[in-house]
Amino acid sequence: MISSSWIPAVVPAGRMAGMEQPVLGLPSGLELRPWRPSDAGVWVAAGQEPAIRQWNRLLVATPEDARQRIERTHERWRAELSAMWAIARPGDEAMGLIGWGDIDLTGGSAEIVYWVLPAARGGGVAVEATKRVSEWALNDLGLHRLRLCHSVANPASCRVADKAGFTLEGTMRSALLHADGWHDEHLHALVQGDV
Repeated sequence: MISSSWIPAVVPAGRMAGMEQPVLGLPSGLELRPWRPSDAGVWVAAGQEPAIRQWNRLLVATPEDARQRIERTHERWRAELSAMWAIARPGDEAMGLIGWGDIDLTGGSAEIVYWVLPAARGGGVAVEATKRVSEWALNDLGLHRLRLCHSVANPASCRVADKAGFTLEGTMRSALLHADGWHDEHLHALVQGDV
């Protein structure tokens, strides 16, 4: 027998769109802030960086492409579809991107997306930012389950997931098409109560 009981949305529609995208401070003194049109050059640089292109399938060729992508981050926030921040020093140019794509307020889940320019790698920036946006997603927005998926050929993302407290749940076979073909992906997750 199928129950006719109604299951409420985990996060009510309109909750995210009704709030301003916050600036989130990090313990290192960096901040996560909304993207600005003046950050277009960072997107172009990221779109040309081989590792970012390989793992994120990011194709941004011109400043105009970048400005359109930045505007889309704001539109998608208002539509409650994603929440993307620039990783930056206060008052300085961005050094990376982090945020939530595939937001499902009804089901209470989202998938993390991030990239960091080469000059900012190796100092724990991605881990620190992952922890902070996870805290925001679970505690401030009210999501229940967060996913971090990456190619099994990308051990750096596996380290980020582990250090940020995400549990490895398994391997999804042939899950994402990259430029060099289909990749198996690790699935990591963080749920309410894990942190």
